[in-house]
Amino acid sequence: MSIHPSPGPGRATPLGATFDGAGVNFAVFSQNATRLSLCLFSDDGATETARIPLPERDGDVWHGYLSGVRPGQLYGYRAEGPYAPEEGHRFNPHKLLIDPYAKRLTGHLIWHDSVYGYTVGDPEADPSFDTRDSAPYVPKCVVEDPCFDWGRTRRPETEMQDSIIYEAHVKGLTERFPGPEPKGGFLALASDPMLDHLTGLGVTAVELLPVHAFVNDRFLVEKGLTNYWGYQSIGFFAPDPRYLTEGRLWEFQYMVARLHAAGIEVILDVVYNHTGESDETGPTLCFRGLDNKAYYRLNPDDPRRYVNVTGTGNTINTRHPMVLRMIMDSLRYWVEMMGVDGFRFDLCATLGRTDEGFDPDAAFFDAIRQDPVLADVKLIAEPWDIGPGGYQVGAFPPPFAEWNDKFRDDVRGYWKGDPGTTAALAARITGSALQFDHSGRPATTSVNLVTAHDGYTLADVTSYERRHNEGNGEGNRDGHGDNHSDNFGVEGPTDDPDIKAARAQRRRNMLATLLLSQGTPMLLAGDEIGNTQSGNNNAYCQDNEIGWLDWDAADRDLLAFTKRLITFRKAHPILRQKRFLHARERMVDGTCDLFWWREDGAEMEDADWEDPDRRLVCAEMRMASGTPPYAQREEALLVAFNSGEALDLTLPEPPQDFVWVRHIDTSDPAAAYEIVGGAIRVNAGSTMVLVLERADG
Repeated sequence: MSIHPSPGPGRATPLGATFDGAGVNFAVFSQNATRLSLCLFSDDGATETARIPLPERDGDVWHGYLSGVRPGQLYGYRAEGPYAPEEGHRFNPHKLLIDPYAKRLTGHLIWHDSVYGYTVGDPEADPSFDTRDSAPYVPKCVVEDPCFDWGRTRRPETEMQDSIIYEAHVKGLTERFPGPEPKGGFLALASDPMLDHLTGLGVTAVELLPVHAFVNDRFLVEKGLTNYWGYQSIGFFAPDPRYLTEGRLWEFQYMVARLHAAGIEVILDVVYNHTGESDETGPTLCFRGLDNKAYYRLNPDDPRRYVNVTGTGNTINTRHPMVLRMIMDSLRYWVEMMGVDGFRFDLCATLGRTDEGFDPDAAFFDAIRQDPVLADVKLIAEPWDIGPGGYQVGAFPPPFAEWNDKFRDDVRGYWKGDPGTTAALAARITGSALQFDHSGRPATTSVNLVTAHDGYTLADVTSYERRHNEGNGEGNRDGHGDNHSDNFGVEGPTDDPDIKAARAQRRRNMLATLLLSQGTPMLLAGDEIGNTQSGNNNAYCQDNEIGWLDWDAADRDLLAFTKRLITFRKAHPILRQKRFLHARERMVDGTCDLFWWREDGAEMEDADWEDPDRRLVCAEMRMASGTPPYAQREEALLVAFNSGEALDLTLPEPPQDFVWVRHIDTSDPAAAYEIVGGAIRVNAGSTMVLVLERADG
C-alpha cells in the first residue's frame, strides 16, 4: 500500500463521505469498535492503496479528513473490536465494510466464502473466525458530490385525494418497452415514449420497487437466478448500480426531474426493517461488521441469534438512536438531494415494534411525524410483518396511509362470486371506514389495490387458480396459496372466445371497482395492458420475460378502458372525497351523502346485507357533509356492482331538471353516454356508473 498523508481530525457530522471542494470528511458510527480504518482503493477497485485509522472519535462517531481526495475516490472501512458472537459482537478487520452512508457503490457482491466473518464449513459455525480478505469480492463505496441542477423543475405536490399510484419495477417496466435505448434503468424510465405512456394513462405517481443498493442472495445466484425485486438492501443512500446505465448518480435525479416535469411524482418502496446480511450464517458486508449489537435486534437470551420478525433472518434495531438517525438521514437525503415525493415502507409494522409489541407511538413514527422535511411527502405503510401481532391494518398514526389488503381480497372474492361478500364490498368502496375512520384520518388513508408486485397480475387473477412458481426453484411451495382467483374453467391461456370474453369483463370489473372507490387507488404496472406472469405469483427472482412487461402483447382495448376510468375519476370529485361517507345528513339541505339501494328501488335493510346470495351492491354517493360543493354540475353518482345474473335496477327519482346519465358499463366498455330513467338493465357480472346531471347540461 502507498503512503497517504496523515488525515486531519475532520468532523463528526455529517456522517458519510462529504466532499467540500478541497477534500473529503469521512465519518462513521460504531459504538463498540476499538478501531476504525478507512481503506482507499485504486480506480478499478482491485488494489487497496491506503489503510488509514480514523484519528478522532466524538461519542460513537469516528472521523477524519483527507485533503486532496475528490469525487470518484473508491473506499471502504475495516472495523476492529471483539469477535464474540455469544455477546453479540462480530468485528473482523479482514472484512471490507460498506459505508452505511455511501452515496454510490461500484457494483454488486461477488459471492465467495471470504465474505463471511466465520469459516464456512466449520462445524462450530459462526463462533469461528475467518482471516481471509473479503475486499476483492465486496463492492466499493464511491465518494460522490450529489449536487444537481434542478432548474425550474417543481414538485407536482399532488394531493393524496387526487393521486393515482402506479406501482412499477424499474427494469420490468422498461426492459421490453418499445422505444430508444437504453433499456432497464432510470434513463429508460425518463424517456419520452415512457413518459407519453404514463401521462396518457393518467397516473399521478410512480411507486418504484426498491432502488436502494441490494444483495443478490447466494442461494439464488447458485441457481442461476437473482434478487429481482430488490428487498435485500445493503445501502440506504445509494441507488442500485444495475439501474445506472452510465454508472452516474445524476441518472436518478434526471429521471425524477423528467417525471416531475410531466406532473408525475416519484415514491420509493424502502426497506428499513432488515438488511441483506441475513442471520448469523450470513455475510459480513456492512452493519454486522461495523457494530452488530447496535444495528440489529438480537435475541436477549442468546445474542448469537437475531430477532427475525421480517422472515429474512434479521431485524434492524430502530430503537437505537444512531440507527434511527441513519434511517431519518436516508429519508431526508432522498427527498432533499434526490427529489423524491414519498415512501412506501416495507413491513412497516416492524419499524413500530417495541419490547411490548407494535406501538403507533414508537420512536420511528414520532421521529417521522415531527420532521419538517418529511412533513409534505407521502408516507405509505405496508401494515404488517410476520411476527406476533404483526397484522396492523388501520393501526398506524396519521399522516401514514396504508396498503389495504382487505380491499384486494374482498374485491376479488366479490367478483368471483363468493357468498356473503356484498357487505364487505360496500365497506371497501367507501374507504374501509371500520379500519381507518379514526384519529382524524381521511378516507385517502386506504391505499386500495387489487394486485401488487407480490402476487398475481390482474390477467393472472382471471386465468389461474393455482400458482405456477416452478421457475423459482422451490418446488412451487413459495408464494401465496390463497389468491381468490378464478380460471373460468381452463387453467392458463385459452382460445375459447367465451372464456376470453368473461376474463376480459372480470378484469374491467376489478379495475372499475378500484377506480370508483373512496381511498387512494394503486394500479400495478402492466395491468392496464393485460400483462401476465404465466401464473407465477412470486416473481421475486425472475429477472427475465416472466418479470418484464410484455408490451408487444398489450391489450389495447383494456388500456383504452383503463384510461377512461382514470379520466372519469379525475372528473368527479365525489370519488375523491377525503371525508368518509356514512349516510350523514347535510347541514345545508338535509339530504344524505350515501344511499344503498336494492334493485327494486327500496333502500337496503339489515336482512339484505345478511343475505349470502345477494349479488348486487348499489351505492348512490354524494358530497360528504360540510364538503364544499366544488362540482356544481353534478349532485350524485350511482354505482352498481352486479356479480350475479342480469337484473333490472329501479333508479331513484331524479330531482326536477336533473337526469341520470350512464357513463360507464363494463359489459359494453365502448358505450357512449346515455340518458336513462325509471329502470335500467344491469347485465350479468358487470359494473355500471350513472351520474345525476342537470338536464340542460
